[in-house]
Amino acid sequence: MGRYRPHPDQLPLNWSDNEAIEVIVEQRLAERFEAESFQWRFRLVIIETATMGLLVLVAGLFLKQPTMMVLRASLIVAASCLATGLLLLSLSAGTAKLMSRLRRRIGK
Repeated sequence: MGRYRPHPDQLPLNWSDNEAIEVIVEQRLAERFEAESFQWRFRLVIIETATMGLLVLVAGLFLKQPTMMVLRASLIVAASCLATGLLLLSLSAGTAKLMSRLRRRIGK
């Protein structure tokens, strides 16, 4: 079998330097996971909002409270849960960006 020759447009990698390859792979994985973490956190906020709203709705109906009052209370709880979740999500994303900038500055 012949020796593998990369395509001229392909980035040549020196496979003998394992540490450099590991650093490249870790950097790419960190970027990917950071991008996906926002989506996962947003999904959790939505699930938490729906759960809290339904919990208040079911509890109010189970306790035989007036229906309109229970609906209004469940909407208020869900809206406040969504607002605080989005606030925490944005603060978390902002802090992560700030920390990555500080790491880059300190690392240089």
